Amino acid sequence: MSRILINKPLLVATMDDGQLEYSGGHLLIEDGVITSLGSRVNDAPADEIIDATGMVVVPGFINTHHHFYQTLTRNIPLMQNLGLFDWLTNHYELWRELTVEAIYYSAKSAILELMRSGTTTSSDHHYVFPQGISGELVDAQIRAARELGIRFHPTRGSMSLGRLNGGLPPDEVVQSEQIIQRDTERLLARYHDQSEGSMLRLALAPCSPFSVTPELMKSTVEFAKANNLLIHTHLAETLDEEKFCLNNYGKRPLEYIDSLSWITEFSWFAHAVHLNDAEVRRLGDVGSGISHCPSSNLRLGSGIARIREMLDAGVKVSLGVDGSASNDGSNMLAEIRQAMLLSRLRDEQYWLTARDVLRMATRGGAAVLGRNDIGQLAVGKRADLALFSASGIEYAGSGSDPLAALVFTVRSTPVDYLIIDGKIQICNGSSTLDEVKLLEQHNSLAAAMIRQATRRSGIDFLKHKNGV
Repeated sequence: MSRILINKPLLVATMDDGQLEYSGGHLLIEDGVITSLGSRVNDAPADEIIDATGMVVVPGFINTHHHFYQTLTRNIPLMQNLGLFDWLTNHYELWRELTVEAIYYSAKSAILELMRSGTTTSSDHHYVFPQGISGELVDAQIRAARELGIRFHPTRGSMSLGRLNGGLPPDEVVQSEQIIQRDTERLLARYHDQSEGSMLRLALAPCSPFSVTPELMKSTVEFAKANNLLIHTHLAETLDEEKFCLNNYGKRPLEYIDSLSWITEFSWFAHAVHLNDAEVRRLGDVGSGISHCPSSNLRLGSGIARIREMLDAGVKVSLGVDGSASNDGSNMLAEIRQAMLLSRLRDEQYWLTARDVLRMATRGGAAVLGRNDIGQLAVGKRADLALFSASGIEYAGSGSDPLAALVFTVRSTPVDYLIIDGKIQICNGSSTLDEVKLLEQHNSLAAAMIRQATRRSGIDFLKHKNGV
């Protein structure tokens, strides 16, 4: 039996149903499961004893929307000042150059960045499958996730509506519904694990109303129901999307996907910025989930999602960092802070507290991903947790509420300890990965993509649009 004992923490925020918080005492992990916790000291023998004096202990964060591959195309000058549709149209020309190797290294970079910010579980939405390369791109992400030890919810994304048929993406990066279905069935048979404590579960994720046919949206729902899978897509992100749906389907985005049977308790949606009162109620009545992506919504000028109203309506609300070309980071702690601050641009009745956003990043994420074994620190739950020292200069003067200090302050160092399924993956702020080598490989692949895309398309991606 493997045991980890965490002793004398400054604060433990359990995020359990009673919202228990306590100081001092202990938390005991045995074979990947929490077996004891509380404000009393525990002297049980253990293989690893962590002195958590001065540390805040929280459930590991759960990231419910990302595009790992976009770590290859951060901060591209041409796309720095564009809204979503123009931003996508130009990025598609770069993403045509994706390879299995590029997917693997971009996933490792994104996952490591997430882990360093306290993330123990992540979803990823991969939907770009350029013609002429292997279809096993999701496999490369899974390999990276297993090597780093994160709990992973990959989605088999898809695009089937190319430019020739009225969609936004070029036809070179879309696939036929037959190819999508075959690869989905292969991934499901090979990787999906529905058991308690699973480290990997697959979901299905057609990209968006402007890149997927209605037929694929319908067949995805049917296949997901038959195989007990979650479904995910972008929804109501921008007014451009709303205009596209009204022009092409005569319906607003949520009404359109509702007509395709997508509003269910096993679906979750990225962004959900432009929803009216009736649409918010509809999501809440059914128990659908959303992934709130505040940094991306700011970066692309998409708008401010109505998170307080969604929470009050019973919508399952989680947080996502979104793609690293529209954030441009994979830092969940920063995203948590951003969610709180962005809410403060609305009337005071809609403001979110530090504990609201931390709960969204833990219990909210678990609910959206259909899990009751993670997202909280309680006896019998999987041992996914993050330990943050509150002794850095950025925490000076914040000791009156150490938990809120994680959100209100700007942390300059990685998580001190990250434990996933009872295994210490980050210790004293360091992982076992050769980060220098990873960065060299990643940057080399990213530069090659820009060179190749420039030669093929003739687009100068390094030229700023709308000034410098």
